Amino acid sequence: MPRHPDGSATTITMLTDGALQHLLAWTSPAYPVGAFTYSHGLETAVDDQRVRDVAGLAFYIEAVLARGGGWVDAVLFGHGWRTAADPQAFDEVAALAAAFRGSSETALESHQQGRSFLTVTRRAWPHPALDGFAGRWGDRPIAHAVVLALACAAHGVPLEPALHAYLHGTAANLVSAGVRLVPLGQTDGQIATALLARSIPPIAARAIATPLDDLGTAAPLLELASIHHETLYTRLFRS
Repeated sequence: MPRHPDGSATTITMLTDGALQHLLAWTSPAYPVGAFTYSHGLETAVDDQRVRDVAGLAFYIEAVLARGGGWVDAVLFGHGWRTAADPQAFDEVAALAAAFRGSSETALESHQQGRSFLTVTRRAWPHPALDGFAGRWGDRPIAHAVVLALACAAHGVPLEPALHAYLHGTAANLVSAGVRLVPLGQTDGQIATALLARSIPPIAARAIATPLDDLGTAAPLLELASIHHETLYTRLFRS
């Protein structure tokens, strides 16, 4: 049986060609949601010398994915995917996802990307489920993770690979930010990505199994980094 890098058993979920193409497009850095403009507080950690090298960058991003905002998004992604066929239940998940933010900047990071994703995807990859959600939701804030989960479910992309791809995309965007901020070389960026790839399967498996009643974060330094980012003297990123 195939195994995760941590040694735990895993299953293989096969993707159709169409589902794979959807997933590759939506989690690509080229998808126009503006992810490259955000650092999730990483800019603060570089500014105060807490992140200075590849190991520090990978440690910071793993904390985001395993205990911080990325973890919240991973759990809500799973619940959003599973409730996609039930508009009332999905809207409850969407409302929680939009509100579950530790700072104004991480809220902006998620909401701007969510709104952009919905707008672009309705034009390029239309589906009645996306149109229905847009009609019900109006101008209210939309969390990126949940609207991506809705698109995946609507277009037949299975949950496990969809969540893996979302977490990888989040990690890749933060690695790209770190390469520019520290700064690091492109090879160092790939080393950080490889280190994080070991963490993503167990994080995804745990997120899929986590009920909403158990959802929470345990990364106060990440939240403080985001809050302090608002007052940095110079900034390259919006969060």
